[in-house]
Amino acid sequence: MSENVEQLVQDFLEHLEIEKGASKLTIRNYRFYLKRFLQQSQVNSPSEITLEKVRQWRLWLSRLKSPRQGNLSPATQNYHLIALRVFLKYLAKRDIKTLAPEKIDLAKTQERQISFLEGNDLEKLLQAPLEIKQKDILKFRDKAILELFFSTGLRVSELANLKKEDINLEKNEFSVQGKGSRWRIVFLSNQARYWLKKYLSVRPDTEPNLFIRYDRAAKKQSSKKDSLGLTPRSIQRLIKKYSKIAGITKKITPHSMRHSYATDLLSSGADLRAVQELLGHKNITTTQIYTHISDQHLKEVYQAFHGKQRREQKT
Repeated sequence: MSENVEQLVQDFLEHLEIEKGASKLTIRNYRFYLKRFLQQSQVNSPSEITLEKVRQWRLWLSRLKSPRQGNLSPATQNYHLIALRVFLKYLAKRDIKTLAPEKIDLAKTQERQISFLEGNDLEKLLQAPLEIKQKDILKFRDKAILELFFSTGLRVSELANLKKEDINLEKNEFSVQGKGSRWRIVFLSNQARYWLKKYLSVRPDTEPNLFIRYDRAAKKQSSKKDSLGLTPRSIQRLIKKYSKIAGITKKITPHSMRHSYATDLLSSGADLRAVQELLGHKNITTTQIYTHISDQHLKEVYQAFHGKQRREQKT
């Protein structure tokens, strides 16, 4: 008797939650991708998952159009394929006959472009909250957010989830839980610690979130028990706002601050493995997208110093 593939998908998602400790977002995405595959392929049992079914599904994904974004990017198509491969690996471990996961190749994608700031542009962005007329509590909050991003390399979701109790301002470090429920240590610069102290010193509330809203809706909501914490989306809007104020023309996001943190470390000579740990990357291959930055730094060092004595002898 063949096993029902829909039930196996549900078993797989529960396996991710209980045994693998996957985040709710990961589980939600895997459910979405696998549901798409089952609906399009019309398979009822694992034995019906074949290379031809996968080929037809890939063709369907490549032609799928979104009303707002057009065709799915190769990277998004790969997310679908990765979900299927992980599901097939799960089936293989349970000795259920199906397609071998290694037979599914991912689509080629363009080399990832990273956006980061350095030098004057970085300083202008960090100073932007102090350059406009607004309430002190907003100046201090937004300045603390920007300094914390650059000091720690936090993901926007990690920063949005911070609670006041997570940070001891008498120390220059704290722990944060990132992707895959992995914990890591991040460090506070003197600037980040200074502005966090300044912001918290003018906070009269008992809200547990480290960064909270101060709009009209927040005032109405304060009487309820709903969270006033800034969302990742609202933090993205803050970054966009201050990049415009700073006169920066290229697109800057919270992840640009994470990139700036990593490139600053590598350009200053930090070891790639150490940067991997500081960023909370599971695999060093993820961190290697920054190596071209350090390579450029090495090139500049070479051009500045190689053969320097010979050049001096000629003059």
